[in-house]
Amino acid sequence: MAEKNIHHRFLFLFRSLFVGLGVLFLLALIISFTTLPFWGYYWLGTSKSKITEKPDFIVLLSGGGMPSESNLMRAFFVFKAAQESPDSRIVIACPGDTSDIRSTARLIAAELISKGIDPKRILYEQTGTNTRMEALCMQKLNGEQMTSKAILLVTSPEHMRRAVLVFKKVGFIRINALPAFENALEADLFFKDDELGGNKTLIPNVGSHTSVRYQFWNHLKYEILIAREMTALGYYKLRGWI
Repeated sequence: MAEKNIHHRFLFLFRSLFVGLGVLFLLALIISFTTLPFWGYYWLGTSKSKITEKPDFIVLLSGGGMPSESNLMRAFFVFKAAQESPDSRIVIACPGDTSDIRSTARLIAAELISKGIDPKRILYEQTGTNTRMEALCMQKLNGEQMTSKAILLVTSPEHMRRAVLVFKKVGFIRINALPAFENALEADLFFKDDELGGNKTLIPNVGSHTSVRYQFWNHLKYEILIAREMTALGYYKLRGWI
């Protein structure tokens, strides 16, 4: 009898979990057709972002391998910022062996150099393996006290709020932030399905519905990024890192 009750309880919990996940998935699908995911993503990128002065150091917080979408985007924004602040130095914060020209940090540097950045401007922070550790390692770089310097953080939009809060927590007082937002394609992407040939089926045409072809999928991606980042913010808060 006891074994049967345990079995029923297990089935009840499994069904409840399954239904709960289904409801969450359905809710995520519905929300993806609204603008809420974009504004959540935008808030993460801009809520703590401001530029109030020319930076002494432009800090690229790496986000993956090289080449990768995140690091190429960040390198692009670092290059633009370096052009506007020619006296600044650039810090590539990326774990790895910088003596290896194939390492991610050196490949990011090569990308910047190929755009015209003087190699002498580039420094490396190669120890930190998360945002907190990067900030701690940046407190003193090459024997130079950094917390009183004007820095410009460059990272992906979803990571920007946490990055600024972490650097503030460890004592940086002159923090500027530049989120690496991508620009939307300016071209008209509409088309007429039937004019392109192929099979004429009963399914509806999608050529004039960019919300189905692009916005829906982008917003699902934003929802995942937001969920991950909110979890990270919660963890960092509990740890006292922000």
